[in-house]
Amino acid sequence: MGVSTASGLPLKWSSNSNIVWKTPLPGSGSSSPIVWNETIYLTCYTGYFVPGENEGSLEDLKRHLLAVDRTTGKILWNRPVSARLPEEERIRDHGFAASTPAADQDAVYTFFGKSGVFAFDHDGNQLWQADVGSKTHGWGSAASPLLYGDLVIINASVESGDLVALNRRTGAEVWRASGIREAWNTPLVVTAQSGRKELVVARQGDVLAFHPEQGTPLWTCKTDISWYMVPSPVAADGIVYYLGGRSGISALAVRAGGSGDVTSSHRLWTSRTGSNVTSPLYHAGHLYGMSDSQGIAWCLVAATGELVYQERLERAGQVYASPLLAEDRLYYVTRSGRTFVLAARPKFEQLAMNELDDRSVFDAAPAVDGSRLLLRSGKFLYSIGQ
Repeated sequence: MGVSTASGLPLKWSSNSNIVWKTPLPGSGSSSPIVWNETIYLTCYTGYFVPGENEGSLEDLKRHLLAVDRTTGKILWNRPVSARLPEEERIRDHGFAASTPAADQDAVYTFFGKSGVFAFDHDGNQLWQADVGSKTHGWGSAASPLLYGDLVIINASVESGDLVALNRRTGAEVWRASGIREAWNTPLVVTAQSGRKELVVARQGDVLAFHPEQGTPLWTCKTDISWYMVPSPVAADGIVYYLGGRSGISALAVRAGGSGDVTSSHRLWTSRTGSNVTSPLYHAGHLYGMSDSQGIAWCLVAATGELVYQERLERAGQVYASPLLAEDRLYYVTRSGRTFVLAARPKFEQLAMNELDDRSVFDAAPAVDGSRLLLRSGKFLYSIGQ
């Protein structure tokens, strides 16, 4: 959901101030860091098509799961996984490590496209590997693992066109739903007003809802969005909000809890304001987001889709990272390493603009580590704070 209850987070920083530590990474990637107890987990890739390096060879392509010490930034261990070949020869923009890992008390779970889903224990030992499909795509894979109950749920739209639920302890397949086309978003479990849990995912043209434990279809809703669906949803009070598309209808709200085609009964509104890449945020009855290519931040009324503001941020450029909400602030990270901090209220106010220049690309969403921010570029992992 992109929301943190942390306090004491930094408002301002630069390459020379408020950097607690800065760790060089062994490879590039677009995935975000996560924190479990005293360890930060992050993925990257090496060996082929790494920005700033010689092209290399597909035979040398590896994805890596890294464990990093929260206090010092030291890499504790590095577990490489060789690519299952043949792989895509070019992944546009974001490379071969775009899916953020997930963790629980037993394991860290990673999704490496056609190479599979992997579980490692917290010492870096591989527990299991599962195959969810063998296809590839020029935009690569982007959806991240979702943990729910005893399941690891994977949007394998690229690899097989399926939504796949795996047993969290063994990796065995529990259920599979087909027809997940042109979908790069991470699924979300929402609670309908009745209390029923629903697993939602968006594909080109529709939002689909499933029983999360059984995989049985519950409802569908037309989006009127003609493009592939990249942004992940947010939800509040039994309503799901999706943003996506480059032109025309780019956003919608749908009330959970229906059955069958609910387009006419449960779709609340559509809007032409949205983003083709970045996911939105929900806060206090409003939706906040950022255009991926126009440098425009916007705010909508969640109940109606009414536009409250849209403001172009100077020198924003492209934005692929999804935003973070903490301490009534919105953190938007641009691909060039600038972070715009805005007030999280339905009146535009820019609080700060912070810049890190390490000559690589920032595609990962910011993460929270206590009172610090974690930012990841193609070359470094930053811990930012006092």
